[in-house]
Parts: sequence; structure tokens; C-alpha cells
Amino acid sequence: MKPVLRWLWLVFVSLVLVACSTVKTASANSQASAKPTKKPTVASSNGAYFQNDGPANHIPVNLNLVPDAVPQEEPLIKSANLPYSALGMSYRPDTSEKPYKAEGKASWYGKQFHGRKTTSGEKYDMFAMTAAHPTLPIPSYARVTNLSNGKSVVVRINDRGPFHKNRSMDLSYAAAYKLGFVKQGSAKVSIERVWPMAGGENVATAPINADMKAEDNPKYLQLGSFNKLANAEALLKKMLDDMDDRYDSKLGIINQQGNYKVRLGPFPSDDAVRKAAESLKVEYVVMKN
Repeated sequence: MKPVLRWLWLVFVSLVLVACSTVKTASANSQASAKPTKKPTVASSNGAYFQNDGPANHIPVNLNLVPDAVPQEEPLIKSANLPYSALGMSYRPDTSEKPYKAEGKASWYGKQFHGRKTTSGEKYDMFAMTAAHPTLPIPSYARVTNLSNGKSVVVRINDRGPFHKNRSMDLSYAAAYKLGFVKQGSAKVSIERVWPMAGGENVATAPINADMKAEDNPKYLQLGSFNKLANAEALLKKMLDDMDDRYDSKLGIINQQGNYKVRLGPFPSDDAVRKAAESLKVEYVVMKN
């Protein structure tokens, strides 16, 4: 190769190498100087609210048919009811059997916590009827009423939070949906602790004396069990079409450890469940709450 051409070739190769080196360095500098993405504010590992929290990517149809939690006698979880601190504030859970009633603002928490452990140790299910409260016993039950529309649900307290002075309770997505405020994000509510009553048909706003309690927990007639909510909803719709109207209010779907069970109840005894199964001409399968 002639000296002039060789010189021109070397200049060209050098320019190419410099250009490549410059591009790579610029890219590295831009990454180093870029501000880190601001993480969402977390109030606590349990019952808090992420800034980018929200509903699931797929919302089950007929979410309004998810049955309310049914109060029952459960032992308190010691580790979930110890005094604790969060965000510079101290809390002492009330493990007494005293009635509780208060008004405040409720919010809901969703997909950022779905599947994570709650304070009770159970996995959070945003489509179950549960709630987080700073001081109510875990587990316990509460009737929550949206004061703007009168809608009311019963939820099971299994988590701690919210840790904000202007919020009293964090509800599951399903509970907030049934109360009619998922789009608003929060609502003024009344919160009243409730206890089981004999037969399971109603709830009490104060503990029932031992001699007045039902001998057995309420019973249910299981109509089907599925690992997909859509299949459970299909059976529920069929049963609503085929059944006597008097059973409509007793029909619902419950999520038990990932299984969606269509059930009828509650009934006060196994015999009542058997009679219902006979009248509906379905298999006699008793399930406790």
C-alpha cells in the first residue's frame, strides 16, 4: 500500500475508534449522572400504601358477590398483638373483649401487597374480605359502613396499618369495591367490632356469654370447589338461576388458600345442611367456615 494511502487509512481507522469510544463514554456518563428513580413511599411493611399501588391487572367479574367475612371464635395470635412502633408512633393493640366503635377515613391496598405476608402470617388476598387496623386484635372482625352511601360489609382484621394520622383502616380491594369507593381511593366510614352469634346468621356488637354461644360453628353446604374464580362464578350463576329464591342470600363464594368454593349457608347444624342438600338434590358436603 502506498504511504499516502496507508496514512489516510490509519487516520480513518483512528477516527472510527475515537467515535466509538466517545459514544460508549457518553452513554456511561449519562447513566452515572441520571437521577435514580424515586422509590414509592412506604409507610410500613404491613398494611402500608405504595404510591404506585392499585387494582390488579385482571379484576374478577362479579366481585360484589364475594361474601362478607363470617365472625367466628379464633385464638389471638400473640406475635401480632404485641406493642409496636411505626413511623415514629407507638401502638398498643387492644386484646380485650371491649366493644369498639369509631369513625374515620378508610383507604384500600391492592396489587403491591397481593400475595405478601400480613401481620397475621397469612398471605394478603386483595379479593378477600379482610382489613388492616392499627390496634384491633388479630384476628378479629369489624363491620365497616361507608357513611356517604350506607353500604356495609364485615371484614376480618388480619393486618396492621395504616400508619397515617388521617386514616383509620386499610381495606382489601374487594371490601372497598363492595363499599363503593375504589375509584375515590378513600371514604369516611364507621368501624364497629363484631362477634359471632348463635347459628351464624347475625353478628353481635358485644361479646356473647359463653352459655349463649352456639355449640358448633356455623355450617355450610359446599356446592363446588375450583382453582379458578371464573369456574366458581359460572356455578354460582347457574345455582342462582336454578335455585329457590329463598336461598339467594345464602349463596356465595369464598377463597380458601387459593381454592374458590361455592357454598350455601350458614346453617346452624349438620341436619339443616342435609335438608338443604336434599331439597336442592345436590351432594351432601358439609364445610365449616
